[in-house]
Amino acid sequence: MKTKFFVLLIFSFSLLAKSQKPFALQLSDTALELTKDKVNYDPTYFVLKYPNGDIPTDKGVCTDVVIRAYRKLGIDLQKEVHEDMAKNFSKYPKYWGLKKPDTNIDHRRVPNLRTFFSRYGKVIPPTLNAEDYVPGDIITWVLPKNLTHIGIVINKKSADGKRFLVVHNIGNGQEISDCLFDFTITGHYQYQK
Repeated sequence: MKTKFFVLLIFSFSLLAKSQKPFALQLSDTALELTKDKVNYDPTYFVLKYPNGDIPTDKGVCTDVVIRAYRKLGIDLQKEVHEDMAKNFSKYPKYWGLKKPDTNIDHRRVPNLRTFFSRYGKVIPPTLNAEDYVPGDIITWVLPKNLTHIGIVINKKSADGKRFLVVHNIGNGQEISDCLFDFTITGHYQYQK
C-alpha cells in the first residue's frame, strides 16, 4: 500500500512541476517534441475543418511548426488569427488578393502570423545579440528571393554554447537548427494567450 501511495505522490508532483513550468519553456519543449515526427515539406493549400483544423500530420511548412506547438498547449492559432482577421481584416497584409478571411490558409502565412503576434503578443526589437533570444520566442526571417520564414527558439544551445537553437521547417521537415542569425530577422515575438 505504501508503494502505491509513493508512486501516486511522485506522479502528482511530476504533474504539478510540469504545469508550473513557464509557458515559454513549455512551448520550447513542445517544439522539440515535434521534431520526432516525420514531416515532409508541403506548401499545398488544404481545406481544413474549423476550428482546430490541421493539414495531414506528415506534411507541413514553417508556420505549421508554430501552429502545432501552440495547439498542443491549448491555443488554436487557426481560430485566433481568423477571429482577429474577421474583425480587423484591413490590418492584415493583402499580398494574396483576398477580399475576406480564409480559415484554411490565413494562419499558415508568415505575414499574417507576424501581424497577429504584433497585435497580441510582446514585440521585441530584433538584434544581432544572441542573449536577446530566449526559449519560447517566435522569430521571423526573410530568406533569399524574399521568402518569409518562422521558427521557435528552443532550450538547447548551439555547439559553441553562444546561442539557442531553433525548431523550424525550411524544407527538411520539422528540425532543430543553429540558424538564428543565418537570415535577416524581420520579427521577434513572445505570445501567450
